[in-house]
Amino acid sequence: MTEVSALQKTNRINLLFDFYERLLTEKQQTFMKHYFHDDYSLGEIATEFNISRQAVYEHIKRAESVLEEYESKLRLLDKHEQRQKLLHSLHELAGGMPGEQGKTLKELADRLQALD
Repeated sequence: MTEVSALQKTNRINLLFDFYERLLTEKQQTFMKHYFHDDYSLGEIATEFNISRQAVYEHIKRAESVLEEYESKLRLLDKHEQRQKLLHSLHELAGGMPGEQGKTLKELADRLQALD
């Protein structure tokens, strides 16, 4: 796996984790936070929880699969990304509109973005 694809995968997992964290078990949440957010190695997590590196790896891989499964059913990340693209288009449109209309449209787009 290239560095770019590894970074893309990590970013995707972090976004999925943001959306679906509470649907994971407590242990899955803890291992995912340590591994993806805190940049712990498998060995460091294994030592902290007194289990094997392989067990940590399996917990993380299972959690990744669960996150992808939730996304395939609920599509929260996909919808979020679509909203971001539409909001970007609205901001561009607002920038090209004169006076009060452009300002109002930009304010509405900002309010929509704040909901995310």
